[in-house]
Amino acid sequence: MAITIRSAFFLLLLSAFLSGYEVFAAVFTLQNSCTYTIWPGTLSGNNGIVLGNGGFSLPPGGSVQFSAPPGWSGRFWTRTGCTFDESGHGNCVTGDCGNTLTCTGGGTPPVSLAEFTLGVTNSDKDFYDVSLVDGYNVGIGIKPTRDGSSECQYAGCVADLNVNCPEQLRVVDGGGVVVACKSACEAFNTPEFCCTGEHATPATCGPTEFSARFKAACPSAYSYAYDDASSTFTCSGSDYLITFCPTSGL
Repeated sequence: MAITIRSAFFLLLLSAFLSGYEVFAAVFTLQNSCTYTIWPGTLSGNNGIVLGNGGFSLPPGGSVQFSAPPGWSGRFWTRTGCTFDESGHGNCVTGDCGNTLTCTGGGTPPVSLAEFTLGVTNSDKDFYDVSLVDGYNVGIGIKPTRDGSSECQYAGCVADLNVNCPEQLRVVDGGGVVVACKSACEAFNTPEFCCTGEHATPATCGPTEFSARFKAACPSAYSYAYDDASSTFTCSGSDYLITFCPTSGL
């Protein structure tokens, strides 16, 4: 009986598995374009593999790569102003994840996020976005880096939102410097800002004066919970460059 192309592909994957080789869907490259050391954090969904042991330091100009399996989902963010001892215990001024270098949970808001859900096969779509729903601490961008499907686009927030953060949303360090900008939900904790209660649907929770500021500065990033139309991107067959403190949206 003739072997179909689909069967041959399956046998190839099975052979690779039995031979001890792993099949990867995408390679993530994390690049620090900030002028200071940062401490990226990673969080995997659906009990997926933890990339980068959950967290690590990255010097200015440094980069690191991680391979993710098909179907992987999760998020990346960065922490700033961190101090850790030799055992990896300490704290960060922004984006902290339980006072430890290797995160086991998400970053404490306000924090900028890069979020992904990878397809199971090369023809399946990857979904990705940059989210400011939990606020902002540093600029962040996602760029597809391998020739994939035609819809692959850059997503991100290049602008420094800390510079023009409204006074009600500011987070300042001990020296009075604005180091992060809260979401209106975190700052005011009301249904209209958090899209909860009677405002828990797209029809009843629209942009606010605060999310509109985020959107104007970073048009391709999520500014509030139901900002899907211009903020969720798809791509297939690509790897991704995640840049912290990007200088352009290219």
